[in-house]
Amino acid sequence: MNASRKLFVKSFGCQMNVYDSRRMADAMAPHGYAETADVEDADIIILNTCHIREKAAEKVYSELGRVRRLKEEAAAEGRRVIIAVAGCVAQAEGEEILRRAPAVDLVFGPQSYHRLPDLVTRAERGEKAVNTEFPVEDKFDRLAAPDPSAIRARGVCAFVTVQEGCDKFCTFCVVPYTRGAEMSRPVEKIITEVERFAAAGVREITLIGQNVNAYHGEGPDGRPWSLARLLERVADIGGIDRLRYTTSHPRDMDDDLIAAHRDLPKLMPQLHLPVQSGSDRILAAMNRRHTRGDYLDVVARLHAARPDIALTSDFIVGFPGESDADFAETLRLIDEIGLSGAFSFKYSPRPGTPGAEMDDQVDESIKTARLHVLQAAIDRRQEAFNRACRGRTFDVLFEKPGRYGGQLVGRSPYLQPVQVTAPASIIGEIAAVTITEVASNSLFGALARPSMRAPALLGAGA
Repeated sequence: MNASRKLFVKSFGCQMNVYDSRRMADAMAPHGYAETADVEDADIIILNTCHIREKAAEKVYSELGRVRRLKEEAAAEGRRVIIAVAGCVAQAEGEEILRRAPAVDLVFGPQSYHRLPDLVTRAERGEKAVNTEFPVEDKFDRLAAPDPSAIRARGVCAFVTVQEGCDKFCTFCVVPYTRGAEMSRPVEKIITEVERFAAAGVREITLIGQNVNAYHGEGPDGRPWSLARLLERVADIGGIDRLRYTTSHPRDMDDDLIAAHRDLPKLMPQLHLPVQSGSDRILAAMNRRHTRGDYLDVVARLHAARPDIALTSDFIVGFPGESDADFAETLRLIDEIGLSGAFSFKYSPRPGTPGAEMDDQVDESIKTARLHVLQAAIDRRQEAFNRACRGRTFDVLFEKPGRYGGQLVGRSPYLQPVQVTAPASIIGEIAAVTITEVASNSLFGALARPSMRAPALLGAGA
């Protein structure tokens, strides 16, 4: 393979797709492909897709129309471009993608991207390939370790997949069908990866999984470890200052994990804990297997363990059979939880899921109206949380230069973007910042005191 070739990967959907996209780039690097941010410069274009909602899938086909034109233009210039569709849309639709978008060369699911080099070789021979099997082997064993320079280029925060798949089978969700059953990576493999990130300058690690708090990977003692125990072990790695995890299910918030929020200073006081609805009737129809009361009990226990914790959540409006009264229960729950933010979505029937076959589908106009009301309530809660930050002093991890000269952007313990006038030399450091102004989506502040430590990102600030 030509060492000058370029790879472009576009991610749709969740953080796990972002992680997977980076590992695809790592897999191709030993074969002479360098990652590029310019799609027009690419020899391989990969769309790493999400199938959670209908619009997400349709966005992929719209994007394929655009990259098809790029492929045609490159062919007119005598240059070959390979187009691949990866991820959950690929897993769900397989050969149908080749039928709808003949310009596509490769289709492979989220459990198959370790096979990407072989698939590209086949595409270069003129073959089209579809690989959507759920292989028995652990794909993480087959992946090349990322180059330290690639890690540094991606910044001071990193995702690490610790768990994949889901066994919950919520009636609205395709994840069990596209990602498969729950699988947890062994502890030692995770630790090796985190240590590699730490050595390259990463300071914040987010452990990710479709149902991350169901983690039960094999520990070095040969026994299954919980997520709480894994967090304790990761917290011991030198250079890692901050820990997060996402996405969680309320049923798997056990006592040990809640205690970790109390006992691990590196575990940030912010948690994304999807609830989906405030109505017990709708929660049962969704097969969430928790009630409104169960969720509020978990929230109370979290606040008792870590009084400064802030919660975000997910909500679906317009699930089949949702009445005005059910929706009102959801609105009431938002105020009871005291959220710092949330993601809201209209229910989107996904083929093959039980929800798509249910009676009493809600009219699209009603779903749209409810979504506007719900999002307004969420925005009010987020604005109130942000306003309460004015005058407070937070430790901020600085990640990159801002839009304007002399400005840096970091993130607060609560994941809010924080913009500060400061020297570029402190990128990769954690510094105390007093919040002086609040905007709709970010905070502004000033350095309050010298940084608590100075693990400057290698190569940053020069």
